[in-house]
Amino acid sequence: MADNSATARSYQEEAHAIQARDVHFDFSSVPLHYIPGEVLATHVTNVMHLVLPEGERAMAACLGEALPHIDDLRLREEVTGFIGQESMHAGSHEGARRHLQEIGLDVEGFVAGVAWLVDRVLGDQGLAGRAKEEWLKERLGLFAGMEHFTAVIGEWLLESEVLAELGMDETMLDLVRWHGAEEVEHRSVVFDAYMHVDGGYLRRARTGLVASGALLSLFLISTAYLYRKDPSADKGRFWPRQFVSATVRGVIPSFTTFFTEMPRYLRPGFHPSQLGSMDNALRYLAHSPAARG
Repeated sequence: MADNSATARSYQEEAHAIQARDVHFDFSSVPLHYIPGEVLATHVTNVMHLVLPEGERAMAACLGEALPHIDDLRLREEVTGFIGQESMHAGSHEGARRHLQEIGLDVEGFVAGVAWLVDRVLGDQGLAGRAKEEWLKERLGLFAGMEHFTAVIGEWLLESEVLAELGMDETMLDLVRWHGAEEVEHRSVVFDAYMHVDGGYLRRARTGLVASGALLSLFLISTAYLYRKDPSADKGRFWPRQFVSATVRGVIPSFTTFFTEMPRYLRPGFHPSQLGSMDNALRYLAHSPAARG
């Protein structure tokens, strides 16, 4: 096990246990543009539950591979809970994808392509021995970097009031806030798994930079694709203008987040527990309509 005094810690005194919640969403009445008057912002949000779940499946598989290398019993428990939560995320968002597909947003081929690419790039590659161990560490570093940004976006979803003010469909609002709250709740798990299995700063910094660029590229490419596949005649012609407008008005997180957050992540003494408010996340999860249902 690696040791890094600045960021390594034991879970023995952690009181909060991460676990998957049995949630249920009814998407039957969700419209194609579930943020009224915001076509582009709707598709930015769509990336979160049409595309990112493919990465979450790969992340859960990677954490499963890491479990035999983790001898801290509390961290093992948190990793197991994390895997359960990510599996629930993927399943819940799959329901949203099927519904949107049924009402006209044809994304099946694109999502299948992303799944293939994620598996080819971030799968176990069939390696063995030292190469397998090093590739596991590399993937943990990449996923730790990605989880930093999903936690930041999750915090934004919890604290932003603009989506509710715009009249976002209640089911979809609950879906993204529930997901965001659990991202804040388990924000530290992948990072701590990486620190336990490897802990090297240079790898953490390098993979964090790669993760930032990869996520930003995925968001931009996926948003452009979803906007192009939108069948609505009144969606507008120039999506970058809508993108800038939505960003300025705070309807979507700013793309600059993928740059401005890196200095914080790259600090040697950084730990994800410094992100967001666990109290806000747990408060929402206790009152989420889907979780209560």
